Amino acid sequence: MTTTRFAPSPTGYIHVGNLRTALMNYLIARKAGGTFILRIDDTDPERSKEEYVDAIKQDMEWLGLHWDKVERQSERLDRYAEAADKLREMGRFYEAFETPTELDLKRKKQLNMGKPPVYDRAALNLSDAEKEALRAERGNGVWRFKLDHERIEWTDGILGDISIDASSVSDPVLIRGDGQVLYTIASVVDDTEMGVTDVVRGSDHVTNTATQIQIIEALGGTCPRFAHHSLLTGPQGEALSKRLGTLALRDLREQGVQPMALLSLMARLGSSDPVELRSDMAELIEGFDIHRFGAAPTKFDVQDLFPLTARHLQSLPLADVADAVADAGVPAELAEPFWAMARENITTLADLKGWWELCRDGAEPLIDEEDREFIAAAVALLPEGPFNGETWGEWTKAVKEATGRKGKGLFMPLRKALTGMERGPEMASLLPLLQVIRARG
Repeated sequence: MTTTRFAPSPTGYIHVGNLRTALMNYLIARKAGGTFILRIDDTDPERSKEEYVDAIKQDMEWLGLHWDKVERQSERLDRYAEAADKLREMGRFYEAFETPTELDLKRKKQLNMGKPPVYDRAALNLSDAEKEALRAERGNGVWRFKLDHERIEWTDGILGDISIDASSVSDPVLIRGDGQVLYTIASVVDDTEMGVTDVVRGSDHVTNTATQIQIIEALGGTCPRFAHHSLLTGPQGEALSKRLGTLALRDLREQGVQPMALLSLMARLGSSDPVELRSDMAELIEGFDIHRFGAAPTKFDVQDLFPLTARHLQSLPLADVADAVADAGVPAELAEPFWAMARENITTLADLKGWWELCRDGAEPLIDEEDREFIAAAVALLPEGPFNGETWGEWTKAVKEATGRKGKGLFMPLRKALTGMERGPEMASLLPLLQVIRARG
């Protein structure tokens, strides 16, 4: 059975970069009728916060990315300890004591010599007595996985055939000196024991994947299928990393972005398929193919979400937005005609309030000097209420016959006088909702 996972660290809110990873893994699982796991990577007790765990779940539920089960790494520390013991017994795990300053000096020396800045494995030459002395002086060391210096190869679902020389990579630190288990080993143990078959993540994890493949094999596990998606940039190709904090999903939600607009964009962004607004999750699942994504950095512009949100809202019946219409202050008896009028003229649901204020309170008339006599004549011809969908046509016909005006010269001054705007909804549907004019009738 296909099993995927989304594994956020609860150290902040989910942003669009996280969402891309979550959505791809979700769609793969759902398309195959498999299992989607939400795995909370909370092995860092200092930075992990329960409020972020709750926020992650809220954001995913808002988007409709429903998980089949939740796992927490903080509840699986014994499993990681067993894996570490197994690696020690195999001679693949060793303790190292260099300080960050010492490691930096080693890297600079290697670079000056034209060599890759790879850890030199000096710790392997330490005697037991030397290790004891270093522990007494510096505390516990870090634990590194000893890589086999051979080529690590796999066929990536997006990048194609990958081959990395393990000798060009430092032996990865899997456990810190304070005992904190790091992602590299925790993820391997979880993926193996939870039967994860497919892992999609950012292309910044490629080297990490290479080392994890050796760890998986050392522990006797089966490697999942890996795919590494491109990283997002800003609309001009600039790095998004410093802006991701302002692109949190909850911020987009507060700006009025609709879930299906966001999902439709993210399900295609960076692929060879055009972005198409989908009406529901089933359409997203059906149209998803991980192999159609490319390796090049992918431009993301938050402004692209708003036309998609507007188009999505236009497709919705009143029942789907009834709460928002009511919150805007629209009386229940006017909700249906109001939504029919407003839906084509909003970008987000927050815009409903402004349209209802126009209907309820009217607007400051916008009348050009040369149109004053025309407007006065037109107002005198306004029929008695109540108004309906035919009133605008009947009124403008009468005004045309009385004044001789037609086309834009007829309709634009009337629109500006009634709404204070040059553009807006069809006047036939707006006129019956203008409360000030209704009261006059």
